[in-house]
Amino acid sequence: MGSSATPDMAPREVRERIRSGVFTGNTSGFASGYVQCNVVILPAVAAADFLRFCQLNPKPCPLLASSEPGDPALPTLGDIDIRTDVPAYRVFRDGALAEERGEILDLWQDDFVAFALGCSFSFEEALHADGLEVRNVSEGRNVPMYRTDINCTPAGRFEAHMVVSMRPFSPADAIRAIQVCTRFPSVHGAPIHMGFPERIGIEDLARPDYGEAVTIAPGELPLFWACGVTPQVALENAGLPLAITHSPGCMLVTDVRNAQLAVL
Repeated sequence: MGSSATPDMAPREVRERIRSGVFTGNTSGFASGYVQCNVVILPAVAAADFLRFCQLNPKPCPLLASSEPGDPALPTLGDIDIRTDVPAYRVFRDGALAEERGEILDLWQDDFVAFALGCSFSFEEALHADGLEVRNVSEGRNVPMYRTDINCTPAGRFEAHMVVSMRPFSPADAIRAIQVCTRFPSVHGAPIHMGFPERIGIEDLARPDYGEAVTIAPGELPLFWACGVTPQVALENAGLPLAITHSPGCMLVTDVRNAQLAVL
Protein backbone atom coordinates (compact mmCIF):
# COMPACT_ATOMS: atom_id res chain seq x y z
CA MET A 1 0.00 0.00 0.00
CA GLY A 2 1.36 3.35 -0.97
CA SER A 3 0.81 5.55 2.05
CA SER A 4 2.34 8.34 4.06
CA ALA A 5 -0.77 8.52 6.24
CA THR A 6 -0.86 7.44 9.86
CA PRO A 7 -3.85 6.24 11.92
CA ASP A 8 -3.90 9.36 14.11
CA MET A 9 -4.22 11.81 11.22
CA ALA A 10 -7.35 13.93 10.87
CA PRO A 11 -9.74 13.01 8.05
CA ARG A 12 -8.81 16.06 5.98
CA GLU A 13 -5.14 15.09 6.15
CA VAL A 14 -5.91 11.54 5.07
CA ARG A 15 -8.00 12.83 2.14
CA GLU A 16 -5.20 15.19 1.10
CA ARG A 17 -2.82 12.24 0.85
CA ILE A 18 -5.41 10.23 -1.05
CA ARG A 19 -6.07 13.17 -3.39
CA SER A 20 -2.35 13.55 -4.11
CA GLY A 21 -2.01 9.83 -4.86
CA VAL A 22 0.41 8.92 -2.06
CA PHE A 23 -2.17 6.93 -0.09
CA THR A 24 -3.76 4.27 -2.28
CA GLY A 25 -4.79 1.38 -0.05
CA ASN A 26 -7.08 -0.03 2.61
CA THR A 27 -8.37 2.69 4.97
CA SER A 28 -9.27 0.46 7.93
CA GLY A 29 -7.79 1.95 11.10
CA PHE A 30 -7.11 5.40 9.63
CA ALA A 31 -8.67 8.66 10.88
CA SER A 32 -9.70 6.94 14.07
CA GLY A 33 -13.05 8.11 15.38
CA TYR A 34 -14.46 9.19 12.02
CA VAL A 35 -17.00 7.66 9.67
CA GLN A 36 -15.83 5.99 6.49
CA CYS A 37 -18.18 5.37 3.57
CA ASN A 38 -18.82 3.01 0.71
CA VAL A 39 -19.32 4.91 -2.55
CA VAL A 40 -21.60 4.41 -5.56
CA ILE A 41 -21.59 6.83 -8.50
CA LEU A 42 -24.07 6.44 -11.36
CA PRO A 43 -26.08 8.46 -13.92
CA ALA A 44 -29.06 10.45 -12.65
CA VAL A 45 -31.45 8.36 -14.75
CA ALA A 46 -30.71 5.41 -12.45
CA ALA A 47 -30.45 7.36 -9.20
CA ALA A 48 -34.10 7.06 -8.14
CA ASP A 49 -34.04 3.28 -8.52
CA PHE A 50 -30.78 3.04 -6.58
CA LEU A 51 -32.12 5.28 -3.81
CA ARG A 52 -35.13 2.99 -3.53
CA PHE A 53 -32.82 -0.05 -3.44
CA CYS A 54 -31.02 1.51 -0.46
CA GLN A 55 -34.29 2.32 1.30
CA LEU A 56 -35.52 -1.26 0.87
CA ASN A 57 -32.20 -2.80 1.97
CA PRO A 58 -30.90 -0.60 4.81
CA LYS A 59 -28.66 -3.29 6.37
CA PRO A 60 -26.25 -3.63 3.41
CA CYS A 61 -26.98 -0.13 2.02
CA PRO A 62 -27.26 2.39 4.90
CA LEU A 63 -27.43 5.68 3.02
CA LEU A 64 -25.65 8.60 4.72
CA ALA A 65 -25.47 11.20 1.93
CA SER A 66 -25.98 11.81 -1.78
CA SER A 67 -24.87 14.54 -4.16
CA GLU A 68 -26.72 16.77 -6.56
CA PRO A 69 -26.44 15.64 -10.22
CA GLY A 70 -23.07 16.66 -11.65
CA ASP A 71 -21.77 17.98 -8.31
CA PRO A 72 -18.76 16.04 -6.93
CA ALA A 73 -19.16 17.56 -3.45
CA LEU A 74 -20.73 15.93 -0.39
CA PRO A 75 -20.78 18.92 1.98
CA THR A 76 -22.56 17.15 4.86
CA LEU A 77 -19.61 14.75 5.09
CA GLY A 78 -16.73 17.24 4.72
CA ASP A 79 -14.70 19.16 2.15
CA ILE A 80 -14.88 16.29 -0.32
CA ASP A 81 -14.29 15.89 -4.04
CA ILE A 82 -15.70 12.46 -4.79
CA ARG A 83 -13.65 12.30 -8.01
CA THR A 84 -10.32 12.18 -6.20
CA ASP A 85 -10.84 11.44 -2.50
CA VAL A 86 -11.23 7.65 -2.58
CA PRO A 87 -7.97 5.64 -2.54
CA ALA A 88 -9.07 3.28 -5.32
CA TYR A 89 -12.11 3.24 -7.59
CA ARG A 90 -13.78 0.45 -9.52
CA VAL A 91 -15.20 1.30 -12.95
CA PHE A 92 -18.09 -0.81 -14.26
CA ARG A 93 -19.06 -0.75 -17.94
CA ASP A 94 -22.24 -2.56 -19.01
CA GLY A 95 -22.25 -4.31 -15.64
CA ALA A 96 -18.72 -5.69 -15.88
CA LEU A 97 -15.70 -4.53 -13.88
CA ALA A 98 -13.55 -2.77 -16.47
CA GLU A 99 -10.72 -1.25 -14.43
CA GLU A 100 -9.50 0.05 -11.10
CA ARG A 101 -7.91 3.49 -10.85
CA GLY A 102 -6.83 6.15 -8.38
CA GLU A 103 -9.08 9.00 -9.59
CA ILE A 104 -12.01 9.51 -11.96
CA LEU A 105 -11.62 13.12 -13.08
CA ASP A 106 -11.74 12.27 -16.78
CA LEU A 107 -14.71 9.93 -16.32
CA TRP A 108 -16.91 12.39 -14.46
CA GLN A 109 -20.20 13.25 -16.15
CA ASP A 110 -22.58 16.18 -15.69
CA ASP A 111 -25.39 13.79 -14.74
CA PHE A 112 -23.48 11.70 -12.18
CA VAL A 113 -24.96 11.30 -8.70
CA ALA A 114 -22.74 10.08 -5.84
CA PHE A 115 -24.08 8.04 -2.92
CA ALA A 116 -22.19 7.54 0.35
CA LEU A 117 -23.16 4.49 2.40
CA GLY A 118 -22.22 3.60 5.97
CA CYS A 119 -19.24 1.28 6.44
CA SER A 120 -18.38 -1.40 8.99
CA PHE A 121 -15.06 0.31 9.75
CA SER A 122 -17.06 2.65 12.02
CA PHE A 123 -18.31 -0.10 14.30
CA GLU A 124 -14.87 -1.72 14.30
CA GLU A 125 -13.70 1.23 16.38
CA ALA A 126 -16.55 0.67 18.83
CA LEU A 127 -15.63 -3.02 19.12
CA HIS A 128 -12.00 -2.12 19.78
CA ALA A 129 -13.02 0.48 22.38
CA ASP A 130 -14.99 -2.23 24.17
CA GLY A 131 -11.86 -4.36 24.44
CA LEU A 132 -12.70 -6.77 21.61
CA GLU A 133 -10.09 -7.85 19.10
CA VAL A 134 -11.00 -7.09 15.49
CA ARG A 135 -9.01 -9.73 13.66
CA ASN A 136 -8.59 -8.00 10.30
CA VAL A 137 -7.22 -4.91 12.10
CA SER A 138 -4.88 -6.85 14.41
CA GLU A 139 -3.55 -8.85 11.45
CA GLY A 140 -3.28 -5.79 9.19
CA ARG A 141 -5.57 -7.23 6.51
CA ASN A 142 -8.52 -6.01 4.49
CA VAL A 143 -11.66 -7.47 6.07
CA PRO A 144 -12.82 -10.69 4.35
CA MET A 145 -16.06 -10.28 2.38
CA TYR A 146 -18.22 -12.99 0.82
CA ARG A 147 -21.09 -13.25 -1.64
CA THR A 148 -24.09 -15.06 -0.13
CA ASP A 149 -27.36 -16.54 -1.35
CA ILE A 150 -29.40 -14.04 0.71
CA ASN A 151 -31.71 -12.09 -1.59
CA CYS A 152 -31.98 -8.32 -1.31
CA THR A 153 -35.31 -6.68 -2.10
CA PRO A 154 -35.14 -5.51 -5.74
CA ALA A 155 -35.88 -1.96 -6.88
CA GLY A 156 -36.28 -1.24 -10.59
CA ARG A 157 -33.17 -2.42 -12.39
CA PHE A 158 -31.29 -3.13 -9.12
CA GLU A 159 -31.23 -6.59 -7.55
CA ALA A 160 -28.52 -8.55 -5.77
CA HIS A 161 -27.57 -11.30 -3.39
CA MET A 162 -26.15 -9.74 -0.24
CA VAL A 163 -22.40 -9.46 0.37
CA VAL A 164 -21.27 -9.89 3.98
CA SER A 165 -18.12 -9.11 5.92
CA MET A 166 -16.82 -11.55 8.53
CA ARG A 167 -15.05 -11.19 11.87
CA PRO A 168 -14.40 -14.12 14.25
CA PHE A 169 -14.94 -14.03 18.01
CA SER A 170 -15.13 -16.39 20.96
CA PRO A 171 -18.76 -17.17 21.91
CA ALA A 172 -18.72 -14.72 24.82
CA ASP A 173 -17.13 -11.96 22.75
CA ALA A 174 -19.56 -12.65 19.91
CA ILE A 175 -22.48 -11.84 22.20
CA ARG A 176 -20.80 -8.61 23.27
CA ALA A 177 -20.01 -7.70 19.64
CA ILE A 178 -23.67 -8.06 18.74
CA GLN A 179 -24.63 -5.79 21.63
CA VAL A 180 -22.08 -3.14 20.64
CA CYS A 181 -22.97 -3.08 16.95
CA THR A 182 -26.70 -2.87 17.58
CA ARG A 183 -26.02 0.75 18.58
CA PHE A 184 -24.85 1.59 15.05
CA PRO A 185 -27.72 0.94 12.60
CA SER A 186 -26.34 3.60 10.22
CA VAL A 187 -23.21 1.51 9.64
CA HIS A 188 -24.77 -1.96 9.16
CA GLY A 189 -25.78 -2.50 12.79
CA ALA A 190 -25.79 -5.97 14.35
CA PRO A 191 -24.57 -9.04 12.45
CA ILE A 192 -27.13 -10.81 10.27
CA HIS A 193 -25.73 -14.34 10.85
CA MET A 194 -23.46 -16.22 13.24
CA GLY A 195 -21.64 -19.49 12.55
CA PHE A 196 -22.56 -22.02 9.84
CA PRO A 197 -21.40 -20.06 6.77
CA GLU A 198 -22.77 -22.75 4.46
CA ARG A 199 -26.29 -21.80 5.55
CA ILE A 200 -25.92 -18.45 3.77
CA GLY A 201 -24.16 -19.84 0.72
CA ILE A 202 -20.50 -19.42 1.72
CA GLU A 203 -18.44 -22.50 0.85
CA ASP A 204 -14.97 -21.64 2.14
CA LEU A 205 -14.05 -18.91 4.65
CA ALA A 206 -10.43 -19.20 3.56
CA ARG A 207 -11.37 -17.92 0.10
CA PRO A 208 -13.21 -14.60 0.42
CA ASP A 209 -14.66 -12.99 -2.70
CA TYR A 210 -13.21 -9.63 -1.62
CA GLY A 211 -10.59 -8.64 0.95
CA GLU A 212 -8.27 -11.12 2.65
CA ALA A 213 -8.77 -14.20 4.80
CA VAL A 214 -8.07 -13.88 8.52
CA THR A 215 -7.17 -16.41 11.21
CA ILE A 216 -10.08 -18.18 12.89
CA ALA A 217 -8.90 -19.83 16.10
CA PRO A 218 -10.36 -23.12 17.39
CA GLY A 219 -13.64 -22.49 19.20
CA GLU A 220 -14.24 -19.09 17.58
CA LEU A 221 -17.48 -18.26 15.78
CA PRO A 222 -17.59 -16.32 12.51
CA LEU A 223 -19.95 -13.32 12.69
CA PHE A 224 -21.33 -11.96 9.43
CA TRP A 225 -22.40 -8.37 8.86
CA ALA A 226 -24.28 -6.98 5.87
CA CYS A 227 -21.66 -5.29 3.69
CA GLY A 228 -21.61 -2.15 1.56
CA VAL A 229 -20.03 -4.04 -1.33
CA THR A 230 -23.55 -5.37 -2.02
CA PRO A 231 -24.32 -2.41 -4.33
CA GLN A 232 -21.43 -3.49 -6.55
CA VAL A 233 -23.27 -6.76 -7.18
CA ALA A 234 -26.43 -4.77 -7.89
CA LEU A 235 -24.52 -2.64 -10.40
CA GLU A 236 -23.25 -5.74 -12.15
CA ASN A 237 -26.82 -6.99 -12.48
CA ALA A 238 -28.17 -3.60 -13.60
CA GLY A 239 -25.75 -3.44 -16.52
CA LEU A 240 -25.47 0.36 -16.62
CA PRO A 241 -23.24 1.70 -19.41
CA LEU A 242 -21.00 3.37 -16.81
CA ALA A 243 -20.99 3.27 -13.01
CA ILE A 244 -18.25 3.72 -10.42
CA THR A 245 -17.70 2.49 -6.86
CA HIS A 246 -14.92 2.40 -4.28
CA SER A 247 -12.60 -0.59 -4.37
CA PRO A 248 -13.50 -2.88 -1.44
CA GLY A 249 -11.72 -1.70 1.72
CA CYS A 250 -10.66 1.61 0.13
CA MET A 251 -13.23 3.92 1.62
CA LEU A 252 -14.20 7.58 1.62
CA VAL A 253 -12.93 9.10 4.90
CA THR A 254 -15.34 11.76 6.20
CA ASP A 255 -15.40 14.48 8.86
CA VAL A 256 -18.39 12.91 10.63
CA ARG A 257 -17.58 11.33 13.99
CA ASN A 258 -18.61 7.73 14.58
CA ALA A 259 -20.15 8.78 17.88
CA GLN A 260 -22.68 10.91 15.96
CA LEU A 261 -24.14 7.72 14.46
CA ALA A 262 -24.54 5.83 17.72
CA VAL A 263 -28.05 5.12 18.98
CA LEU A 264 -28.01 5.18 22.78
